[in-house]
Amino acid sequence: MRKLIFIAVLMVVVIANFASIEGTTEVATGTTVVLIESNPKEDGDKSAMVQEENIDGGFSSLDGMLQWAIGHSDPGVLKERSEMAQRLSPEELNNRQTELKELMEKLKMPSDAQLMLIAVNDLDNSSLPLEHHLRALEELLVLVEHIDNAIDLQKLGGFSVLIRKLNDSEPEIRTAAAWVLGKASQNNPIVQKQVLELGALTTLMKMMKSHTTEEAVKALFAISALIRNNLNGQDLFYQEAGDTMLQGVLSLNQDIRLHKKSLFLIADLAESQLENENTAGISFFSNQLLLKAMVDSMASSDLDLQEKALYAIKNILLLRSTEVLLFKDFCKLNEALERTRKELQQFMVDEDLREYATDVESLRKEVELTFLQKLDKVTLAAI
Repeated sequence: MRKLIFIAVLMVVVIANFASIEGTTEVATGTTVVLIESNPKEDGDKSAMVQEENIDGGFSSLDGMLQWAIGHSDPGVLKERSEMAQRLSPEELNNRQTELKELMEKLKMPSDAQLMLIAVNDLDNSSLPLEHHLRALEELLVLVEHIDNAIDLQKLGGFSVLIRKLNDSEPEIRTAAAWVLGKASQNNPIVQKQVLELGALTTLMKMMKSHTTEEAVKALFAISALIRNNLNGQDLFYQEAGDTMLQGVLSLNQDIRLHKKSLFLIADLAESQLENENTAGISFFSNQLLLKAMVDSMASSDLDLQEKALYAIKNILLLRSTEVLLFKDFCKLNEALERTRKELQQFMVDEDLREYATDVESLRKEVELTFLQKLDKVTLAAI
C-alpha cells in the first residue's frame, strides 16, 4: 500500500510539471494529457470517492490512484509546479512528457497470463517455503474464476502442477489445489476434459478419506465441478465406485457440509441420468446402502439437509430403472416420510422457519406422491 501511495505521489509531481493553466492540473492517461479542474468545493466529494475505492486496501484503477494523489497533494506546491511548467520551452515539455510515458509503462500491471505463469512456477518450485506455495494457490484461485484464464492455465502447464499438489505432504496444499481445480472446472467443459484426462478424479476421490474435513469438502467440491453435465466424467465416477464413496460419507462422516454436498451431487447425477440413462448409472442408483443412507438423512434437524435429501430421493424415484421396493422394504421410506411430516409441523410453529418448512413439506408431499404412484405400478404389474 505504501508503495502505491509513493508511486501515486511521484506521478502527481511529474504530472504537475505539465500544468499550463492556473487552477488546473494536467493528468496523463495512456499517451494523452487531459485537464482536471481543481475545485476546492469538490475536494470533499473526491476524497469520499477515493475512500470508497480504497475500502479493500487498494485502488480499483490507475485513475483512482491519480485522483487520490491529486486530492492529497498540497495545492500550493501544484500551483508552483504549474507556474514553473509555463516557463518551460516546448522541447523541455516534450522531454517531460517522454519521461512521464516511460513512467506509465513501468507502472503497467502484468497480464493475467503472466500472473498465472508466475504462480505456477512458484508452485512448482520445491525450494520455496509453504507460505509461497499457498500464496500462489490463492492467486490462481482468483484468476481461474475467469473462464478464459481457466482454459489458458492448461497451456501454462498449470493443471499438471496442481494435480501433483493433490499428493503433497501438506494438507493445506492438497486442499487449496483441489479448490483451484474445482473453480477452474465449474461450468467449463474444456477444462473438465483436460483435468479428467490428467487423472485428477481418481486422486480427488481418494482425498475423500482424509481425516481433515476441509480437505474432504474441497475434494468433493472439485469432484462435483468436474463431472457436472459431463457424461464422460460421470461414467468415470461410476466406474470408480462413486456410490460407495458417497454412501460412506452419508453413513460414517458427521460433517453436515459433506452430507449436503453429497446429496446435492446425487440429485444432480440422477437428473442427468433422467436425460441419459446408461447401465453404469443404473448400477449406481441401485446401491441399497446408498439409498438407505439418503433416506436416513431425512431425520436430520437441519431443514436444508432435509430438503436436499428429499430432492435427491425424488429425482431417483423418477428414474425408470429405480427399484421402488428397495425404498419400501429396505429403506423404510414410508416411515421416514411420515416422521419427516411430523417434524416439519413442529418447525412451522416457529414463525422464522414457517415459510421454509412449508416449502419443504410441499417437496415431501411430492416425494410421497411419486413414491406411492410408482409403488402402485409395481403392485399392479405383479397381479
